[in-house]
Amino acid sequence: MSTEVTDNPAEQRYDATVDGASAGYAEYEPGEGVVMFTHTEIDPAFKGKGVGGALVRGALDDVRAKGLRVVPLCPFVKGWIEKHPDYGDLVAR
Repeated sequence: MSTEVTDNPAEQRYDATVDGASAGYAEYEPGEGVVMFTHTEIDPAFKGKGVGGALVRGALDDVRAKGLRVVPLCPFVKGWIEKHPDYGDLVAR
């Protein structure tokens, strides 16, 4: 199972695909130097398979590479960051 995460700025979301099939997305709103994550949705067929975590990790890695910070308004993204303190530095204070 191969998960790919891509930024989809036209839809303001990061898309996750698993072996080419759409598996979920993380919606965001861009701000001044930040990305505000507002909602994450995983297709029921992919729940419990690590797709949500891979989606958040891929999105946050992209945010880091762009030199931006995050505002985790989405409970899933917020909880994931709390469980992975090495991403805590990305949270805008």
